[in-house]
Amino acid sequence: YRDPERMNFGALRVLNDDRVAPGMGFNTHPHDNMEIITIPLEGDLEHKDSMGNHSVIRQGDVQVMSAGTGIFHSEFNHNRDREVKLLQIWLFPNQKNVEPRYDQVSIRDLARKDAFFQVLSPREDEPGVWIYQDAWFHMGEFSAGSQAEYAMKNPASGVYFFLIEGQAEVAGHPMGKRDGLGIRENGTIGYRSVTESRVLLMEVPMFL
Repeated sequence: YRDPERMNFGALRVLNDDRVAPGMGFNTHPHDNMEIITIPLEGDLEHKDSMGNHSVIRQGDVQVMSAGTGIFHSEFNHNRDREVKLLQIWLFPNQKNVEPRYDQVSIRDLARKDAFFQVLSPREDEPGVWIYQDAWFHMGEFSAGSQAEYAMKNPASGVYFFLIEGQAEVAGHPMGKRDGLGIRENGTIGYRSVTESRVLLMEVPMFL
C-alpha cells in the first residue's frame, strides 16, 4: 500500500507489513542514510549484508541496520515449508553519513503481558536495539479487556500505533487488525484491548 499524500509520519518513513513465501525473498539491494528495523512476526528470516553479517532473525528478535554511508543487503525466507511474516520499518536518521552498523537482539526476556515493553530507543544502555534517531518503539500483548497507558518521552513527538492482531481502542479510537493510527497529542495515551491483541507503537520526532 502506498499513498502519495501520506509519505511519512514525522521521522517514520516506511512501515512494510511483509509476507514472504518459502524460498522467496528480497535480492541484494542498497540503502543509505536510513535506520532500518526488522521485526519478524512468524517464521525465520535469513539476512546477509555487505558488512559481512549473515544471520537468521526469528520471532522474538529485533534487527537494526544503520545504513549511513551505504550498505547492500538481502533477506530470504529461511523456512522451506511456511511463509515468513515480518514488519520492516524505515526511519530518517538524525545523523547522516555515519559508518554503517548492524545489531540484532532478543526481546523475549523483555516481554510482559498486558503492558508495553521497550524494544528500541536512541540510547545504547536502554533495553532493545538503539538507532540514530530520538525514537522509542514499544510492543505489547494484551488480554481481552485489559488496559494500559503510554507516557510519551518527548512532547515534540508523535506516536504511531500499528495493531498487529486483534481489536483495540487507542485514545478512544477503535482499531482492527493491521490498522494504523498516528497521534500527535502530548502526554499519556490510553490503550484498551477489546479482544486479545498485539500492538507496536512508535514514538518519533515530527520534524526532520
